[in-house]
Amino acid sequence: MFVHIATAWLRFLGLLKEHHPKQKLFTHYIEHYADFMRDQRGLSPVTISNCCGEIVNFLSTVWHLDTTLAAVTIHDIDAYLAYQGNHGWARTSLHALASTLRNFFRYAEGQGWATNVSVGIEAPTVFREEGLPLGPNWEDVQRLVASFAGERTIDLRDRAVVLLLAIYGLRRGEVARLRLEDLDWNGEILHVTRPKQRCTQQYPLVASVGTAILRYLKEARPRSAHHELFLSVEAPIRPLSPARVSGIVRDHLTMLGIDVPRRGAHCLRHANARHLLDAGFVLKEIGDHLGHRSASSTRIYAKVDLTGLRRVAEIDLGGLL
Repeated sequence: MFVHIATAWLRFLGLLKEHHPKQKLFTHYIEHYADFMRDQRGLSPVTISNCCGEIVNFLSTVWHLDTTLAAVTIHDIDAYLAYQGNHGWARTSLHALASTLRNFFRYAEGQGWATNVSVGIEAPTVFREEGLPLGPNWEDVQRLVASFAGERTIDLRDRAVVLLLAIYGLRRGEVARLRLEDLDWNGEILHVTRPKQRCTQQYPLVASVGTAILRYLKEARPRSAHHELFLSVEAPIRPLSPARVSGIVRDHLTMLGIDVPRRGAHCLRHANARHLLDAGFVLKEIGDHLGHRSASSTRIYAKVDLTGLRRVAEIDLGGLL
């Protein structure tokens, strides 16, 4: 709080020298494309932000003072994709990146900024539902939640965050965007903004989650003008970022020695879906719970119902042959 007051006072007196990063030379291309994605394609702010971030990362690697967009070649794009592939990116991620760059350069060609680039951008082939959604088993999720049993401010906040991820299967951005007014304490309802669907989904406020959030609000949340539910614990006080939400999960999974291929917040979403599947819920119910727009997004979890597959394998089909 002191830092905020002191900064505002020095700015008022004209004594604060603020650092303004230089605008990148290709920024205007990105801004035009962002307007196109918003106004013409109707994409969500989250999707636009993610696409622009990927394009900025790419252009930052090839741009020099005398560079123009027309000077970027297919060889630059191929080299960038190869570099990311050699540094741990999965084929599905490379496929999405290539699609993002292809769409951007197709738009750039339509504006006369580039020529004959988009058609040459190739991505790894990704087969439908080829991957398995990987997350910790439910016993490990319970261990993870139990690891936040401390009385420190950060433990009270992080316990509430992890419970929301595990019990509701929320995405990290959905947790970070929760606001104080999203909690209807009288009706015991949690309102979650779904950016992909551009709608708000209502959930019954589970007692354990409500208790954890209430304790965080009473004992740990800093006083702030921010309306976001989860804030940093140290100055400058600011809303928790989606990346930090994933960091909370990743740090504790590593500390507990829980070995999963991906340790970010999204692995708890997968764990939630598998837990519901094991409990007997049908895929439509699981999809509704997770806020999936399409049944195909949920169908992949049928591939990890190993218990059910074993039961089928044990059936004696001799009488049917």
